Amino acid sequence: MKIAVEGCMHGDFDKVYDTIKYIENTRNIKIDLLLCYGDFQAVRNEKDMDSLNVAPKYREMKSFWKYYSGQEVAPVPTIFIGGNHEASNYLWELYYGGWAAPNIYFLGYAVVVKFGNICIGGLFGIYNVHNYCLGHHERPPYNDNTIRSVYHVRVYDVHKLMHLEELIDIFLSHDWPLSITDYGNWQQLVCYKKTFQR
Repeated sequence: MKIAVEGCMHGDFDKVYDTIKYIENTRNIKIDLLLCYGDFQAVRNEKDMDSLNVAPKYREMKSFWKYYSGQEVAPVPTIFIGGNHEASNYLWELYYGGWAAPNIYFLGYAVVVKFGNICIGGLFGIYNVHNYCLGHHERPPYNDNTIRSVYHVRVYDVHKLMHLEELIDIFLSHDWPLSITDYGNWQQLVCYKKTFQR
């Protein structure tokens, strides 16, 4: 199975899917799955932008709405988690995971799914010490504080994942795991990422 991994899409679905098609054509391969780890920006409509925590100059529809409406269909199955620049009102509706659009699956706030024989887990959001031990109290319409705290990781969600008995093959998070740069080839990772930036 060939899996493509994308970092923060920031709503540029057309660019990402065009890049996958380009890679498939130039390398004569078929990508079976796309994994995205944060800042997906699943903005369906103008109202969703009220729940998107970005500076006003960066608020724009981008291309998710086309996939949500069915005007376009993702050419490869896509699984994503959220980061800190999301239409949090929509993702809250899918707290336990679900289809955000045809062929595009939101992994939820702390969920594990199977894709073929691969077990994929994920944790939505970013760490914030002040909100980590709180419950999910935020509800739309969000104010200046809750538009940020809604995407903070909660200990409750972490504990759900810690109770899993089956091993997870792939785990997605927006925050890098603590000390991850101590493992692997840091130079190769940084150089590899720059190669594929457009």
